[in-house]
Amino acid sequence: MLDYLVGIPAFLGYFAIGMVAFAVFTGIYTSLTPHKEIELIRSGNVAAVTAFLGALIGFSLPLASAAANSVSVVDYVIWAVIGILAQIMAFFIANFTMQRLHEKITNGDMAAGLWGGGIALAVGILNAACMTY
Repeated sequence: MLDYLVGIPAFLGYFAIGMVAFAVFTGIYTSLTPHKEIELIRSGNVAAVTAFLGALIGFSLPLASAAANSVSVVDYVIWAVIGILAQIMAFFIANFTMQRLHEKITNGDMAAGLWGGGIALAVGILNAACMTY
């Protein structure tokens, strides 16, 4: 029975680092976007939910890949930072390719929400795949 418990400290450490990385990503992402995700989500703006959820999933995929493939905690943290940078790039790509993206999301335009979330998800999938080494 104790053999099963040997991995718990490593799990807890990686999980805690992942949750901190998630919080850091959320803080950076919401400060970069011109619209206020949390306010829009609380008011029922589905476009904002879609865009933000795409970014969160787009970040969690490479974070999970980094946890599974990293060789040390430092390696995991480095790849988490790279995941954050990739999602920031995804935001700028989505913003560049759809004019007035944040205004459209604020106004509840689902096409804009899907576009922003979809770009973030696509970048996250590619990022996660590239982290398998």
